[in-house]
Amino acid sequence: MGRVSLFARRGRGNSQPDPFGINDGGPPVPPAPALTVDALGRKCPIPIIMVAEQIRDVPIGGIIAVRADDPAAYSDIPSWCDLKSHELAYREGLERGWEFGIRRKY
Repeated sequence: MGRVSLFARRGRGNSQPDPFGINDGGPPVPPAPALTVDALGRKCPIPIIMVAEQIRDVPIGGIIAVRADDPAAYSDIPSWCDLKSHELAYREGLERGWEFGIRRKY
């Protein structure tokens, strides 16, 4: 399964300028992550703790990718982004779990 852009869900389809500068006719593709946190096999709240400890290692505006398969992560990671005022840039289904892209805002 490919990346599901949250921009596409919000109605920013092909008629809008591509915010990432890539326009091949498909939905926008976010930039490569600056850091990937592998939390596969970890139970709640460990994925969130791992992200909170490592997000400072990503430059402001950069993406930290988080791979998690705990069902709680599906809603916990987007909620943490809202709570901490970071942006959930994408959520991609993996063969096992998901990859979340979090854009650091501050």
